[in-house]
Amino acid sequence: MSPATGAVTLAPRRSSRFVAWVRAWRAGLVPFDEVPDAVAGDEEHLVADAPGTWTDVSLRDALPTLARLSPDEIRLVLPAPGDPRGLPGPGDFTGAALLAGEAVVAGGLGLIPEVRSHTSGSGMTWETVLWRCYPLPVDAPAASLAMPCAAEAEAELATALAETTAALTRLDVAQWRPELAGALAALRRPDGTTDLPPGFDPRSRRLFARAAVLDRVLALAEHAAPGGSVNGYEAQQRDAALRPLTTACRRALAAACNAPLRP
Repeated sequence: MSPATGAVTLAPRRSSRFVAWVRAWRAGLVPFDEVPDAVAGDEEHLVADAPGTWTDVSLRDALPTLARLSPDEIRLVLPAPGDPRGLPGPGDFTGAALLAGEAVVAGGLGLIPEVRSHTSGSGMTWETVLWRCYPLPVDAPAASLAMPCAAEAEAELATALAETTAALTRLDVAQWRPELAGALAALRRPDGTTDLPPGFDPRSRRLFARAAVLDRVLALAEHAAPGGSVNGYEAQQRDAALRPLTTACRRALAAACNAPLRP
């Protein structure tokens, strides 16, 4: 696997880690002290507009706000333009979630991560993550939270991956995007890794591991410009081939993180 391919296997969405670990905590499967570090990793995470606070606070200080919620009240939402599945309806939270492409629904709160870049006087740069809280409407329709189960999402992802791989092979994507073709091929080799806390069943772990890798591959395809030998028509074909896979990947991540927990 090339360095470029290896790089895209890192950094699952922050909201997915937040939901998985906070749900496991609320189910009594992991202690609270482990949750802030598991969510933040090597980053600094702050929370803005948390209930009962007047300024930004650390993630550790803000999480007790969710202490009365059950695991089923905490959900991962990965919306996209034209697919607002899981959002509570029009409002500030929905608009911000669509812009960010990820969010957490936690009882009457919505949380969205904002990545902020900083530069010191000496030129050193670093990032912090600010979770912004939004109050959710109390009359949000329950149907808007409907999501596929892990089994349905796994089947959908497998089908979309096979069809997309075939389409990209016909487009000879390996000639002009070898890192994308290589990463897609790597997904067919199970690596046994998981990135979920205790309580998730093997299917959810397998689904999350595959979808988290694929999510980074698709981010690479979206943000890295194709080679100069690719014309606009070929780029449109590539985007059309990736679109169903992008949808299936988002649904798979949400299904894995929102799956029922087991002791």
